[in-house]
Amino acid sequence: MIVFEYQTPGILQLISRTGYKLVQENGQRIYGGPPPNWMGPPPSKGSEVFIGKLPRDIFEDTLVPIFGRVGFIYEMRLMMDFSGTNRGFCFVTYSTPEAVARAVKELDRIPIRPNYRLGVTVSIDNCRLFSGGLPKDKNREEIFDEISRVTEGVVDVICYPGIADKSKSRGFAFVEYESHKAAAMARRKLLPQKILLFEQRVAVDWAEPEPMVSDEIMKNVSLIFVIDLITDSNDPFSVS
Repeated sequence: MIVFEYQTPGILQLISRTGYKLVQENGQRIYGGPPPNWMGPPPSKGSEVFIGKLPRDIFEDTLVPIFGRVGFIYEMRLMMDFSGTNRGFCFVTYSTPEAVARAVKELDRIPIRPNYRLGVTVSIDNCRLFSGGLPKDKNREEIFDEISRVTEGVVDVICYPGIADKSKSRGFAFVEYESHKAAAMARRKLLPQKILLFEQRVAVDWAEPEPMVSDEIMKNVSLIFVIDLITDSNDPFSVS
């Protein structure tokens, strides 16, 4: 991680006014995270939005005031090219999920320049990666140690025994990270397949995330239907 040195007058004024830090790390510029005088843990799950359709020559001094209209910004991550232009999208983490709902409602499709309208949606707060092509003779602890050797923030590894031989795995695992950011950084590091696990290349990508249901929808839910239950005539609690 390096402190971002090339700063336009507008960005210098933004940092001076807000007191936020701006650093560059692995192809992204990070504003805040945490902001000045932040106390306590990071914002809860569901506090991040994805913003797309950005002009390539627009930066924090223009974006932060726009996104700050709807809530307190904990962090903004602007994806950058080597040329110094942005990649057309960024992520903004707010202090609360309520600000995310406002951002989607009030900022999506607003004009930011002629022929440019922002695309704002809830970010998929996924903390889990799928890793395939692992040696089948490696157990959970060995996989955990190997992946922890090359990536940071691993909290759990889920793997399954083979169908024919229970002493071996099926050659894939789900890796849980402490945050979406940690998982994204690990994916970025492993996806080119230049880093070997157990001296071999493995396939890595996002695992299917758990669907998030908004609080507004859940307020109207009074009954849940469960289908395809396995019944057992010897089970006193079975459905008949």
